[in-house]
Amino acid sequence: MHDIRFIRENPAAFDAGLKKRNLAPLSAEILEIDKRRRAAISESEAIQARRKSLSQQVGMAKRKGENADALMAEVAGLEASLKKGEADAAELDAELTRRLEVLPNLPFDDVPNGTDETGNVEIRRVGSQRNFSFAPKDHVALGEATGEMDFAAAGRMSGARFVVMKGRLAKLERAIAQFMLDLHTSEEGGYTEINPPLLVRDSAVYGVGQLPKFAEDMFHTENGFWLIPTAEVPLTNLVNDQVLDEKQLPLRYTAFTPCFRSEAGAAGKDTRGIIRQHQFPKVELVSITTPEQSDEEHQRMTGRAEEVLKRLGLPFRTIVLCGGDMGFGARKTFDIEVWLPGQNAYREISSCSNCGEFQARRMNARFRPKEGKGTRFLHTLNGSGLAVGRTLVAVLENYQNEDGSVTVPEALRSYMGGLETIPGPKK
Repeated sequence: MHDIRFIRENPAAFDAGLKKRNLAPLSAEILEIDKRRRAAISESEAIQARRKSLSQQVGMAKRKGENADALMAEVAGLEASLKKGEADAAELDAELTRRLEVLPNLPFDDVPNGTDETGNVEIRRVGSQRNFSFAPKDHVALGEATGEMDFAAAGRMSGARFVVMKGRLAKLERAIAQFMLDLHTSEEGGYTEINPPLLVRDSAVYGVGQLPKFAEDMFHTENGFWLIPTAEVPLTNLVNDQVLDEKQLPLRYTAFTPCFRSEAGAAGKDTRGIIRQHQFPKVELVSITTPEQSDEEHQRMTGRAEEVLKRLGLPFRTIVLCGGDMGFGARKTFDIEVWLPGQNAYREISSCSNCGEFQARRMNARFRPKEGKGTRFLHTLNGSGLAVGRTLVAVLENYQNEDGSVTVPEALRSYMGGLETIPGPKK
């Protein structure tokens, strides 16, 4: 949520931020609503003051035995004016909120300009792409050949964009998630593991910016809950309506959960395989910091996500997103893209975002500074550490052998009971 005081004091900067998002300037329209809202509030306050004064005069007149009919009539007339003024102020306040709550966060100044993904900037590339002596297969061909990646069974029970993992592939997926959690919760990683609810209320998804703009992207139950689109929702909401002490910060949380997305508007996109599904497993990272810590924490979080790929020996590149390609709540985002030889392309496997105080304002999450009085809004950050299904895809495609078998990365072998190779299809 945007701070109306910032818009009042910095209308040009606000419009410049919107321009970086490829949006038209809106400060004049928003400030006009704010002006009318404040005028309605001031008028109501003046009426209240007048009514209080008249009520006191009525009391004095009665004590003196004087006729107070005229004063009482004026008080009665003010009641109607007050109700109208309060209603007008409430309506304008609601209108201002409706306008602000659907506007995306403003990018930091160092975010590149650009209208879409073509404006993103690569900042580093790690690892070498494998030189295959055969034509590499994609994960679907590899998984289906063994019978352990079953789209047909999932389709019969759930429809498109679901999969059933079996046997060694199911174990490999679980091993990948366990490896990530162990890495992130190690002393070096520094994250606290959380097992959060998968069903949340309106206020939780509103707090992270999913509502009201992205309702169609989520699954909603008949009794009013939302299935989480990512563990960012419950992890960030651990601090909703809280006031923390600065000495508690930063807080770092991680969770391995299934995630649920309707994929509205994604018809025809990534229909093959498990790149884009309605239900998918992910290890999430969330940090809660002071404003002064958030940039350094953003770099740290991105580094922890990259460390997973380094230890798995998977080549990747990291890019900074331009203003036109960032998510709704982000002020700056680093995307990590892993190399998939079956697609001959880099594909996103993690997106690490600094949201500034945008989410904290929506969920009223604050902290008390060590020095000074009052409270300040927290900064929130989130990132994938990593998308487990896409990591499975990357392992299968990068570690495949000509006979259809897959070499298990050394970092995962202890989680696979020492298994070094997942056999290919039986001849």
